[in-house]
Amino acid sequence: MQANNRIVSGMRPTGPLHLGHYFGVLLNWEKMQRENECFFFVADWHALTTDYADPSRIKEFVPELVMDWLAAGLDPEKCVLFQQSMVKEHAELHLLLSMITPVGWLERNPTYKEVRQESSKDLSTYGFLGYPVLQAADIVIYRPRYVPVGHDQLPHLELSREIVRRFNHFYGEFFPEPEAKLTTSAKLPGLDGRKMSKSYGNAIHLKDSMDEIRPKVMSMLTDTKRQRLKDPGEPEDCNLYPYLELLEGTELLDEVQEGCRAATRGCGDCKKLLAQRLAEFLEPIQARRAQYERDPDLLADVLKQGTDRAREEAQATMERVRELIGFNF
Repeated sequence: MQANNRIVSGMRPTGPLHLGHYFGVLLNWEKMQRENECFFFVADWHALTTDYADPSRIKEFVPELVMDWLAAGLDPEKCVLFQQSMVKEHAELHLLLSMITPVGWLERNPTYKEVRQESSKDLSTYGFLGYPVLQAADIVIYRPRYVPVGHDQLPHLELSREIVRRFNHFYGEFFPEPEAKLTTSAKLPGLDGRKMSKSYGNAIHLKDSMDEIRPKVMSMLTDTKRQRLKDPGEPEDCNLYPYLELLEGTELLDEVQEGCRAATRGCGDCKKLLAQRLAEFLEPIQARRAQYERDPDLLADVLKQGTDRAREEAQATMERVRELIGFNF
């Protein structure tokens, strides 16, 4: 692969991944690895920005996250999978970039005030204020062309681009400005109609067994206007319908829509259909995951090989950065 097709992205290890992660992120990553040189990393240092007071579970979540990635179809022969904290050069570049990043740039970050206000945790730390600098370091240390983002994440990427421009202004043109690779993502609602989230307990996880999934599906919120079978409904108002749109063929979807609107098909019928489709969809994903659950050494090898490859790239970048700054003592 040519370096100008390189893509870098990461994900925080905060718990098991769910269907929202799969259709929102992993499906895009799986497609990208076929045509690009992809570096996907476990952002465990980023997890510390919010979980610094009790980081005990981060270590447990790291292998779980990678197993979910592999189960979802990421192939270590086609992409580089690695752990952020095992490549210490990220921290060195973060430090150097923090020296040139104006505080005002960080304070205007749209997520900074929003998350601080919504969180029950004390986020009045430099780590949280300065996480965009670490994010910029994570990206540019591999000098990629693209970063996959949704429209709502464009301001975050633009801050990384501004930091790159400032570095290049002071020390000479070296880092390419990473371009946005806009991605489409299917946003699945949670079981209760709210955003699907681990913290809400309203998610179907990729590793859930069918014994866990069936009661979740049967408890799902549907069209609240349908109190009885004879009440006509509207699929677009049903919390369950977006799942069927992703998992079901067009022909049967037409039947579901017609039956819902004509009140000839009950919500229970749709829930049984969804449970069946989820079983079919998750079977190969969970089979791949089981390989790594049975053989932890296989998972460790994947992470080691990916981390070694990432470290090689990061070390080469930092040698040049030290030369440009004049810190190649």
